[in-house]
Amino acid sequence: MMALTYEEYYGDDFFRLKRVEEILLDTIRQYPAKDYADGVEPILYCKSRIKNPDSMIHKLKKRGVATDGKTAIRETHDAVGVRIICSFIDDVYKISQWLSTQNNFTIVATKDYIAYPKPNGYRSLHLILKFHDGPEQGIQAEIQLRTIAIDFWAALEHQMKYKKNIQHEKTICDELKRCADEIASVDMSMQALRDIIQNDKWD
Repeated sequence: MMALTYEEYYGDDFFRLKRVEEILLDTIRQYPAKDYADGVEPILYCKSRIKNPDSMIHKLKKRGVATDGKTAIRETHDAVGVRIICSFIDDVYKISQWLSTQNNFTIVATKDYIAYPKPNGYRSLHLILKFHDGPEQGIQAEIQLRTIAIDFWAALEHQMKYKKNIQHEKTICDELKRCADEIASVDMSMQALRDIIQNDKWD
C-alpha cells in the first residue's frame, strides 16, 4: 500500500497547517535579538515540520481513536511542530516568555522537561499553543525550545532508540542518561560563564 501524501491525508486542512507553520516561523524571526547586550545570538536556528501521515496514523492508533486527518487535527497538538535551538538556558525561558505575549495564539500548556527531565535524561521546554482567530482558528501546535547542547544529545538518542534488537540495551540507556546529565551540567556552566562576563561588562 502506497503511503498517503500530506494533501491526501489532511485534505484542505493541510494548507491551514502550512499557514500555521509559516506564522510561527515568521513570529520567531521577529524575536528582538538585537536587545541582547553581549551580541550572542539567542536563537541559533529553527526546525519545523508537519507530522507525516504515517507517524500521525500510528499515534492515533495507539490512542485508540479514528485515524483520519480531521481527527488528527482535533485530537492532537503536534500536527505542526517547531523546534527552537538556543544558545543558553536563559534564552529558552526568555523566548518562551516572549512567545506567551504574542497575539496570534495562546499558550494552553507548558511542559518543562529542563527543570524536570524525563527518566531517560531528555530535557526540553515544550509549549502547546492554540490559534484563536482567522482561518487557523482551533489548530494546535507545539513549540520545543532547547539549547544546542541538549539538541545534540536528543538527536543522537532519537536515532539510537529506534534501532531494533540492540544488545546491552540497559547499559546503553544508562550511559545515555549519564551523558544527558553531563550535558546539562555543561549548559549550567556555560550559563554561569555568560553571567560572569555580562556582570563584568557592567561593573
